[in-house]
Amino acid sequence: MSVASAAGASAASAPTPLLEVDHVKVYFPIKSGLLIDRTVGRVHAVDDVTLTLYEGETLGIVGESGCGKTTLIRTLIRLLAPTEGTIRFRGSDITSARRKQLTPVRQQMQMVFQDPQASLNPRKRVAQILATPLILKGVARRDVEPRVRELLKRVGLHPEHLNRFPHEFSGGQRQRIGIARALAVEPRLILLDEPVSALDVSIQAQVINLLEELQQQFGLSYLFVAHDLSVVRHVSDRIAVMYLGKVMELSRSQELYAKPHHPYTAALLSAIPIPDPRENRAREREVVGGEPPSAIDPPSGCRFHTRCPRATDICRSIEPPLTEYANGQLAACHHPLNVGADELRTASRSETSPHSAGQELPEAEPVTAS
Repeated sequence: MSVASAAGASAASAPTPLLEVDHVKVYFPIKSGLLIDRTVGRVHAVDDVTLTLYEGETLGIVGESGCGKTTLIRTLIRLLAPTEGTIRFRGSDITSARRKQLTPVRQQMQMVFQDPQASLNPRKRVAQILATPLILKGVARRDVEPRVRELLKRVGLHPEHLNRFPHEFSGGQRQRIGIARALAVEPRLILLDEPVSALDVSIQAQVINLLEELQQQFGLSYLFVAHDLSVVRHVSDRIAVMYLGKVMELSRSQELYAKPHHPYTAALLSAIPIPDPRENRAREREVVGGEPPSAIDPPSGCRFHTRCPRATDICRSIEPPLTEYANGQLAACHHPLNVGADELRTASRSETSPHSAGQELPEAEPVTAS
């Protein structure tokens, strides 16, 4: 095989990027004043996040409450406008796309919300809830009812559920309706905002199994947001760990659980309960204390240094770049865990932003959903 043909074969076998997020920032203004609004500060909700999601992949995003997970995925589907950065979906730049331009994009990119009760219209029956996206997509009226029945079957519900209202269902059933609504327009990507956090453990397992089955049937890609690493572990191919608006670690799921490189990741893993109490007592724990700092005034250097037991002077003054190691893991830490001297592969994956020198950024503005 020639060099050219070998390169072509390698390119053909490479995974196809579905969603590319490049240095995205989302800042919200803090207003003050009774008669005249004055901007007195900004909330750094998402601060310089770079991610890539591939076709057929599940990327988990985890972190404590308030770390920017939900803000990030709402920005990716353009319910919020990014303050800075670029978002590309299937190769097309949607960062500044207007409402009409976003309509076909949102048919391929759907969202399932955390609270199924709040995300379903209480005044409409299930048949109407599922028929609406089909009608908006342009499906012929005569084909709507068969498609609605098929959607219910896909998510494990029965045709007699069509004439019920959302309040007549359990939490797990309501989330299945939300998933069916997302599937109605045949998307390529579904963004899942903590879809099982409000459900009982047994129901969580059923919904996760359903999501995996649907992914195999339709070749879907998922962005799965959660604060529970034990849940994300079962569904994700790769996991991004966020803290105070930034990605601290990004890795394949198995490697992350076996050898976390960032102390924050290790602390999240140590908090996962283990059924065997003897094993629970024997394992080493990475303990962090205190509360996360304010996103209005993030700490200098590494954002985790105020709670990190390994922090030194360099952590307090210099922000660590997102560095790639020999096993493919990325971690932003000056003192990474489980890393040998020969494992460093590249210097940095994080480029300096043109605004890092203190230039003013525009504020994030809500975008009206279509």
